[in-house]
Amino acid sequence: MYPWERVDPETDSTIRMIHECVSRGHTVALATVHNLTMRESTAMAFCNVFIRESVVPSKITTFYKNTRFRKVKLPLGGFDAIIMRSNPPLNVTALNFLDSVRDDVFIMNDIDGLRIANNKLYTSSFDDPENKYIPKTYVSKTPDYLESVLRDSATDKMIMKPLDGYGGHGVIMVEKKAQASFRSLLDFYINTTKEGNYVILQEYVEGAELGDVRILMLNGQVLGAMKRIPAVGDVRSNVHAGGSVVKHVLTKTEKDLCDLIGPKLVRDGLYFVGIDVIGGKLIEVNVLSPGGIMRINKLNRVKLQTKVIDFVELVVKTKNSRQYVQARKTEFSTAIDNV
Repeated sequence: MYPWERVDPETDSTIRMIHECVSRGHTVALATVHNLTMRESTAMAFCNVFIRESVVPSKITTFYKNTRFRKVKLPLGGFDAIIMRSNPPLNVTALNFLDSVRDDVFIMNDIDGLRIANNKLYTSSFDDPENKYIPKTYVSKTPDYLESVLRDSATDKMIMKPLDGYGGHGVIMVEKKAQASFRSLLDFYINTTKEGNYVILQEYVEGAELGDVRILMLNGQVLGAMKRIPAVGDVRSNVHAGGSVVKHVLTKTEKDLCDLIGPKLVRDGLYFVGIDVIGGKLIEVNVLSPGGIMRINKLNRVKLQTKVIDFVELVVKTKNSRQYVQARKTEFSTAIDNV
């Protein structure tokens, strides 16, 4: 995950999952992608392991403030589950470390799924030839082509964003009437690196100015949802960009969209994701560290993290009942049990 010091206990989704695990008595360890190492061909991590307390505070802010850690180097293969919660962009090296333990440990989300779905191109992989649920999307780093896309668009405006952006960073609305300044914008977005950055132009979905819907999905099914309202004068609904949230009940179109994409998400090993929807159309699939648990909990008086950890426990139980536990796996597990 991201460093513990960066956690905002008031709003963070990851700490709610951690708190649930600790409250259930599990051995819980944290590591950043930079804490991974290799020892005698064994993938390991320099971990912060939660020191067990007789009473786990029920209030998240108190839990965060009072947490104590023990720093230990531990084998990744000894854990029952590894939950990936690092922020974008995807750290490919971290996934390479995890490749060696994928047969022994349940990893959520699956590392192959993360590889194929960590960017905004993933939405185009769903079967929707008539663009009923997926907006028309164009991706390039060639300014002339992107200029022609805007010029030939059937609508007067489109959404532009960087391919590897997250949290609403770099999302703007472009209009045909501003075509004269579009080249300058493209130069700025594309040429900030030597190789050039890919830029997305996406069909503007009517109603975007009213906000979007964040839907959390677990194992291909809807877990919870909320509507995000942009700040005045902003096209971005992301809360980190100044938006606010309100309670939301899914429409039939939104439910149909989830039914469409759910099976593929599961096939790709993407068990816990956050999707962003506008006007019944899928805008983004967030697979690395989807947020929204705290806000949906508050709006609906629920605890979504309990269902997430229930799912992880069930998968681990099923996996362990089927596999032959080798001596190597037992040795690693013992190392963690003895922390």
